[in-house]
Amino acid sequence: MRDLTAGFRHLLRGHRWVARHGKVYGLGLLPGLITLVLYAAALVALAVWGDDFVGWATPFADDWSSPWQGLFRGFLTAVLFALALLLAVVTFTAVTLLVGQPFYENLSERVDRDVSPDGTAPESDLPLVRELWVSARDGLRIVVRAGVWGVLLFACGFLPFVGQTAVPVIGFFVTGFFLTEELAAVALQRRGVQLRERLALLRSRKMLVWGFGTPLGLAFLVPVVAVFLMPGAVAGATLLARELLGEETRNADQYAEDAEDADGDPETADTRAR
Repeated sequence: MRDLTAGFRHLLRGHRWVARHGKVYGLGLLPGLITLVLYAAALVALAVWGDDFVGWATPFADDWSSPWQGLFRGFLTAVLFALALLLAVVTFTAVTLLVGQPFYENLSERVDRDVSPDGTAPESDLPLVRELWVSARDGLRIVVRAGVWGVLLFACGFLPFVGQTAVPVIGFFVTGFFLTEELAAVALQRRGVQLRERLALLRSRKMLVWGFGTPLGLAFLVPVVAVFLMPGAVAGATLLARELLGEETRNADQYAEDAEDADGDPETADTRAR
């Protein structure tokens, strides 16, 4: 239970950190806004031309009599849009992190420097192109793993009673786990921790991970909300990554007090803390 509370505390501290660093927060919003616009454009296009696509994909129904043709193709169009919406929710975080790799790397490094006792942050020795490739590859692997869980939970949803009670709860915890992995990967990848090691590390402290990721996953069900929570989530995941690796961390609450004592000037607080 202590780990569950600690995970949620890291999430709150991450949002407190970005709240005191307005410029960093503003830059951290850009990747989410770009991704949201791209996803919205894709969904609008699907809504406009979805009927035409379904008609093209089902030529065998051209000769069906009314109303069966309309009902059949209307049902397929609705299913297609629902699947596209589900895919958008599942992949939003991974795509946003990929689009905003330089922004979130910088944000995560600043958090590391602020809470590190010696004021330093681990740095990646990989070129940017290589980092983007690793992020895209690992992100795809996580989406596939999450998709497998989604199919299993969807099938279990047809079980009487269990499907309507336990399965949704399990689904939220699974979402929280994979969401935390994607966010913590920004800090862990910079430290050279590979995907398999990251998953093992997260599994070793499941309660900590769930305390962080499950409430965030509930909020991320609304992509517009996810845009505004992404910077704080990355900051909080950096703090969580430090705890998972057993790195010494200056008390984040004390840092917040330093920022307040510095007349609300985070840069002054940073200097004094070092």
